[in-house]
Amino acid sequence: MVRALEGIRIVDLTHVLAGPVATMILADLGAEVLHIEPPHGDDAREFGPFAGEADKNRSAYFVSLNRNKKSVVLNLKHEKGKQILRELIKISDVIIENYRPTTMPELGFDWAEIQKINPAIIYASISGFGRDTPPEYGSRPAYDIIAQAYSGFMSITGPEDGAPCRAGASIGDIFAGHQAAIGILAALMHRQKTGRGQYYDGSMVDGLLSVLENAVVQYTTGHRIPKPLGSAHPSIAPFQTIPTRDGWMVIAIGNDIIWERFCTTIGREDLSQQPEYKTNSLRSRNRKTLMEIIEKEMVKRTTRAWSRILERESIPHSPINNIKQVCEDPCINHRKMLAEIEQPQMGRIKIAGSPIHLSETPGQVYAPAPLLGEHTGEILKNLLGYSDADISRLQAEGVLNRG
Repeated sequence: MVRALEGIRIVDLTHVLAGPVATMILADLGAEVLHIEPPHGDDAREFGPFAGEADKNRSAYFVSLNRNKKSVVLNLKHEKGKQILRELIKISDVIIENYRPTTMPELGFDWAEIQKINPAIIYASISGFGRDTPPEYGSRPAYDIIAQAYSGFMSITGPEDGAPCRAGASIGDIFAGHQAAIGILAALMHRQKTGRGQYYDGSMVDGLLSVLENAVVQYTTGHRIPKPLGSAHPSIAPFQTIPTRDGWMVIAIGNDIIWERFCTTIGREDLSQQPEYKTNSLRSRNRKTLMEIIEKEMVKRTTRAWSRILERESIPHSPINNIKQVCEDPCINHRKMLAEIEQPQMGRIKIAGSPIHLSETPGQVYAPAPLLGEHTGEILKNLLGYSDADISRLQAEGVLNRG
């Protein structure tokens, strides 16, 4: 199968999560991703869970993010390591990193220098607050939870009248990675038309601010400051988790037609006729009282029983699946969202697959994640013309590692 990004080469200086998410997406679509790692390896290699004993080559966390990539170990504190990086930049289409904004200039690889090496290259950087930012922000370290807090995301997340909460997944990193992949694809299209490369300046805070849905316009149009609502929606009701006899489920009553059908289904036709619940805006305004009434009906049956009833009436709902249930779910497996790979030193494992289901060039997991330094020799020989003796000498000098 011809893959969508076949022929695109990416120098990947990223680590842990935000950057690796971007290059994972591009690798799944067929780009050749050269994951440049320091001698000790990407920090994510130290993150569990591990297959057996903790080891840099047995991190399932690392594997899930770095499938389809090649590992090249370079010491960028060594001048010869920097020279090899320059040679790779010269023959590549994209370079991406998620260091602090000061790191690449300190290494001698700012955008101006990279353009001199390869004027057609796309350079993408991801950081907490962006590269073009007030000086006091540029050097700030930023993890996902910092971005969630600073962007306002945490201020609308968590239980009503409770402490603000971090989202269950590191969405500050993940959104930044997805948005960087989109930016890189747009830059590649632009280069196809003009022959020119360009710079992508990604910010985790920007990424989260852009997905706050109606929180921003609540303030800009009415000076309302949104607060956490638990699982409830600020503008739609009922639209949240709700208890059943044996657990929890979610319902999503997105319009007045579904509302009338829902009331009939739970045996409370009268609710749809009550003035305070007649329209969505009224239901949102009177949500607390309304949910108390609905909960009294929903706790009369189990989640499974309600699922059957609501499904029959085409009312949006779902059980709240745990990860075991997700991994065993027939829809998830039919969609091939769990990819099984033969991972060296780990055996056969399942990881989340690509959600990009294109009819001709879908995203795919077609190769395992690399062992640390697994492809160093191959890349230097086949792409840069180094001999075995050259590579052995550079390894002895501490410039690189073949694993």
